[in-house]
Amino acid sequence: MDDRTRYEAVSSRDARFDGAFFFAVVTTGIYCRPSCPAVTPKRANVRFYPTAAAAQAGGFRACRRCRPDAVPGSAEWDVRADVVGRAMRLIGDGVVDREGVPGLAGRLGYSARQVQRQLTAELGAGPVALARAQRSHTARVLLQTTPLPVTEIAFAAGFASVRQFNDTIRQIYARTPSALRAEAGTGLGGGRREGLRAGIPLRLAHRGPYATGALFDLLAAEAVARIEEVAGTPGSRTYRRTLRLPYGSGLASVDEASPGGPWLEARIQLTDLRDLTTAVQRVRRLFDLDADPYAVDEALAADRRLAPLVAARPGLRSPGAADPEEAAVRTLVGRAAAGELVERHGKALDVPCGGLTHLFPEPDVLAGSAEDPALRALATALADGRLRLDAGADRDEAEETLLALPGMDRPTAALIRIRALGDPDVDPYGTPGAERWRPWRSYAVRHLETAGAAEAAALS
Repeated sequence: MDDRTRYEAVSSRDARFDGAFFFAVVTTGIYCRPSCPAVTPKRANVRFYPTAAAAQAGGFRACRRCRPDAVPGSAEWDVRADVVGRAMRLIGDGVVDREGVPGLAGRLGYSARQVQRQLTAELGAGPVALARAQRSHTARVLLQTTPLPVTEIAFAAGFASVRQFNDTIRQIYARTPSALRAEAGTGLGGGRREGLRAGIPLRLAHRGPYATGALFDLLAAEAVARIEEVAGTPGSRTYRRTLRLPYGSGLASVDEASPGGPWLEARIQLTDLRDLTTAVQRVRRLFDLDADPYAVDEALAADRRLAPLVAARPGLRSPGAADPEEAAVRTLVGRAAAGELVERHGKALDVPCGGLTHLFPEPDVLAGSAEDPALRALATALADGRLRLDAGADRDEAEETLLALPGMDRPTAALIRIRALGDPDVDPYGTPGAERWRPWRSYAVRHLETAGAAEAAALS
């Protein structure tokens, strides 16, 4: 997009571009999402930024009306496999907060200086600024949805000090943390840990149409007992699962019904609040919430075979994984065997919640106990780091490593690439004519699979 096209999107308040770019108004000192309902500013007063962090670095504060920090992430990072795309996925997963810029650079295989230069050149902000913008959003969520003390929220959001936290909130939101909390008008009160026990309510934003029914059908069909469950009737189901996180464990629940706006209602319970950002990003990847359904549907609808499928299910998503290592194992062994692995080797939760009682076994546990040679080889490669499936992994390198493992065939490796690595452009079955569907072959495969499942259900 050029600036003329961006301004047209702002003038028409086009929500399709929320999260794809941000605009700032020099006369007010405020930055917004393209769909902001405020009066469209004059073109001469508008500046465009690729990220919220870049707008903040330019001295602008977040709009109170459109809350530009609470939009879907850029779909560009799902598609791109280059260093910038991998870096953005890792920053979203909280790597900078946990390991600093050197840790981010090490995972990418570049020097910290190179990473800083590439991110700044393309996004207008370096990794520290990008992580800072993310921390401020996490802090706002905690301030407005939990009764936790402000001091505790500062460290839970990833800030190094209360002073840094206060200064950042004032700069980005133009008010104090206490004022930000009061603005929510939720009447928060009660004990310090109620927010942890009850869970943190969230609205997980997405852009465009969302075929929730098809995705919940898939999650229900794949659910592994003790770590996942889908309850309720179609149209009003709730998906729940356990999460293994850097500082502890968690439980996530997401509702199928989403009345009131372009988001999914969710709730996340954590043993350590420092895991909130990571937990949110992993749930977003599972539900493919940062996708651009407009671009996907437009491209696939041009194919005569897919056009009726796209019309029947606009906004169909290609789900990823909340735990990529778990996804790889489950893809290899299947649902029934995965359930047996949880029974035999899964780690029991300290506090079970209904049917959710365990975490999926870690790779090092399976590497030392798996009887299946193919599973043992996969688990060993994951445990010793030869195979990386994290948010910043190189997709081509990961597939090459997978194909070198004994017992791994190409379709299985491709399916792992779709789910564990979130690659939007994979055809695991060698479908004739699939080249026409680039760069959205994973979505085309989902349409064909979903239509096939629906036809099979109708005939049964």
